[in-house]
Amino acid sequence: MDTLQSILFDINQIVPIVNHWLHLVSAVIWIGGLAFLVLSLTPVLQAVVPRELLKPVAEGLHRRYNKIVGLILVVILFTGGINLHYVNQLVLSQTGEGVAHHVKYLTIFFIKLFLVLSILTLYLYNIIFKEDPHAELSDEEKAEQYREPIPFQRAALVIGLLIILCAAALKHLHQ
Repeated sequence: MDTLQSILFDINQIVPIVNHWLHLVSAVIWIGGLAFLVLSLTPVLQAVVPRELLKPVAEGLHRRYNKIVGLILVVILFTGGINLHYVNQLVLSQTGEGVAHHVKYLTIFFIKLFLVLSILTLYLYNIIFKEDPHAELSDEEKAEQYREPIPFQRAALVIGLLIILCAAALKHLHQ
């Protein structure tokens, strides 16, 4: 019980714990929602909803998801920066040098950061470059819309899973 009390009342431990928890919860909601869209919802919509209604239904769901993801990405970027600060403090206390001197950690961190920026780019692309619902589409464009009603959602899921892989590697590099 004393150990639990010391954790709960030590601000130097509770802040990094809560911050990391917020970071993880945000990532779970984001990647979990994306996985649900790609692996479950889109295939069901393709099987049940008539072709001409698939795109409007998918866009309506995606608009709602984008509102949530926008907030989540802000939380992830903010808490990620705070996490880096606490990891740097931990590595500094263990080795006498910060993460700036650990090539493996920095390499994976920059790969993760590149992937985060890539997925942020896909997110912004889907918001900025919305298709005109009244535009005439060729048969090939209609087939592509049916196959993937929201552009790059599969690519975003793969990138998200790679980000999680990088996060797991980073977690084990500073312990």
